[in-house]
Amino acid sequence: MELRFLGGAREVGRSAILVNDRLLLDYGMLTGNPPQFPVATPDPEAVVVSHGHLDHVGAIPSLLSGDRRPPIHWTPPTRELALTLARDTLKLHGVAGSGVTGGSRRQRRRGGTYDCPFTEEEVRRVTQVSETHGYRETFEAAGHEVTFYNAGHIPGSAHVLVDDGDTRLFYTADFHTEDQRLVSASTARPDADVVICESTYSDVDHEPRERIEERFVDSVRTTVWEGGTVVVPAFAIGRTQEMLLVCAANDVDCYVDGMGKRVTKMLRRHPQFVRDDEALRRAKSNARFVTGRDGQRKRIAEQNTVIVTTSGMLSGGPAMTYIPAIRSHPTNKITLTGYQVEGTPGRDLLETGSAELDGRVMPVSAQVEWYDFSAHADRAGLRSLLDSYRDATILVNHGDRCGAFADELVTDGYDASAPAVGETVTVDAE
Repeated sequence: MELRFLGGAREVGRSAILVNDRLLLDYGMLTGNPPQFPVATPDPEAVVVSHGHLDHVGAIPSLLSGDRRPPIHWTPPTRELALTLARDTLKLHGVAGSGVTGGSRRQRRRGGTYDCPFTEEEVRRVTQVSETHGYRETFEAAGHEVTFYNAGHIPGSAHVLVDDGDTRLFYTADFHTEDQRLVSASTARPDADVVICESTYSDVDHEPRERIEERFVDSVRTTVWEGGTVVVPAFAIGRTQEMLLVCAANDVDCYVDGMGKRVTKMLRRHPQFVRDDEALRRAKSNARFVTGRDGQRKRIAEQNTVIVTTSGMLSGGPAMTYIPAIRSHPTNKITLTGYQVEGTPGRDLLETGSAELDGRVMPVSAQVEWYDFSAHADRAGLRSLLDSYRDATILVNHGDRCGAFADELVTDGYDASAPAVGETVTVDAE
């Protein structure tokens, strides 16, 4: 089996792996200005997508430029999330009908932003070639047998098992080995000859989720009781719903704003892909959905309340209204709920107490806290999965320290390495 790493190797973002020059696993983008895309535009016979986050699906529509029409295989929630993100990308760039096609990845500067990597027409084509599958349903793609398994990351996220008749590949994609309120933990460990394993938190031990929730709820309640407002920046996909579930389970009233509103409604249509659909229904009912009309956000920001809103790293979205509105009063609080990438406003806020928000650098007097509501396996979780694959070839990707983690595995007796972007690796079943 030949594996070509087009992105996501020794980095987090733009995941893309070409199998046997025929089957493409994921095709994401790394957001930024300019955004980064996989280093090549393949022409696969089929595409298999692990889950609906931008770094895994963000560039999928661009694979349908010209006369290319490879079928795209994913779970039903991943399909809907991918289309939601694609349409949001078009809206963000103000592009509908123009874009980078024909395999070009050269970006043209225009009006302070960069052209979208795909067109509205290519997004429409995604719906025409989409094929959805449930967990543990084996299907054929580009001459390979493929099976999805629950990865425990977000609803619809999947480990991908690929069998070419000679070699069995287990692509973990992003996964979590502990239950979250929104999704159940990854438990499937199918036989495999080679494992491509993520390593996002390979040097981190997560604090027990129950303890994180307890600290978060105590902090939020204290601030509201003292007369303050709490803004909870959260990723629209997965994290927003997790925070709504936490609030509902602890009788904390909240508002919800941003793309997370659409995603929450969508997930109610796929109850089999969430851990407790009834709990999600209650969480949705507990939250008040913000319309954003007639200055509603500014009025809400003046209340003693909790506001769950995008974006999770303060790089846009309704947070650009809420944070400036509450930033000057030390009774108020900003509770960041996920990893803050270096260079983002969220990271700057944590490190310096100020951040560029909506084009202006603003000092923040409100309290700033960070909670590790991660949806990725930590060091112990990664090792627990890999314990099932001591005789397999391990290829480490999707992390800031892939090489270091691979070296640790080698020291522990594994056949492990960390391919670089652009590298091709050939593996065979023993």
